[in-house]
Amino acid sequence: MPAHYDKIVPVESLDEFKSGFVAVVGRPNVGKSTLINALLGQKVAAVSPRPQTTRRQQLGILTLDDAQIIFTDTPGIHHPKHKLGNYMNAEAIIALEDCDLVLFMVDVSVEPHPEDKLIADTLTELKRRVPVIMALNKVDLLDENDLEDRKIDYQALVPQAHLISISATLLENLSLLLDAVIENLPESHPFYPLDQITDHHERDIAADLIRESALNILRDEVPHCIAIRIDEFTERGDTGAYIEATVFVERNSQKGIVIGDGGKMIKRISTAARLEIEGMSGRKVFLRLRVKVRKNWRNDESTLRLFGFRGKVKRR
Repeated sequence: MPAHYDKIVPVESLDEFKSGFVAVVGRPNVGKSTLINALLGQKVAAVSPRPQTTRRQQLGILTLDDAQIIFTDTPGIHHPKHKLGNYMNAEAIIALEDCDLVLFMVDVSVEPHPEDKLIADTLTELKRRVPVIMALNKVDLLDENDLEDRKIDYQALVPQAHLISISATLLENLSLLLDAVIENLPESHPFYPLDQITDHHERDIAADLIRESALNILRDEVPHCIAIRIDEFTERGDTGAYIEATVFVERNSQKGIVIGDGGKMIKRISTAARLEIEGMSGRKVFLRLRVKVRKNWRNDESTLRLFGFRGKVKRR
């Protein structure tokens, strides 16, 4: 239960209840996944300092006494350099076309980036007009005078947006943000069971957490070339779960970096990922990782499909 928000109680009456989809968009590494994890009070989305940690849509479902908010964590919209980047942008645009509210997240500690303008232009090109809330994240990193100047700059990108200054890491103004989100949702019954918090299965989250650990540990030239495939996910009763996974890279030199001298690097990644998965699942996990080369996989359509990067269908 999120410690910063006190409205979560069992839904006893659906009179005037609100429910809707909120597309969380922004350029890479502005804190979208961090925000969703903070709002849910539980880690369901991978987070790292590396851009483009999120590659697929993922739902974060928050059910309160008066609303069910379905946050869609999207890949960061950016200028793509390969087919994987095109796929990621398409995922984000689909979320925008199928939402009740846009939560446009920016890093207010820096001036607007060209990719912020790209997102703003994307919003103006949508066939449907939906409300836009702009979350000015990382407000803790600048002083009040600079904040006022940045507000003017970011408001100019989307004049109709309602601006709210937040810090996702410090949980600052998240209750205010939630109140604004609920105000803009339509009246509706819940779309999902009241105790469900994501649409991803545990094995999918485990794959994301393995990649997150790799992103956090490896040097800069390797992370974007990494993909994770879960090969086995077996429950072992009271002893926990057994997971085997393959870490894919694009070149033999990258394989050597991931494995490390005497296997030390892959052991570090495995240990970090195992602890994250255990924290997510609440039980012991045995994790075995192997590393393989799949050349140029980010530009190979068949490999992208093999790794699960497929077109989405609308939910409604």
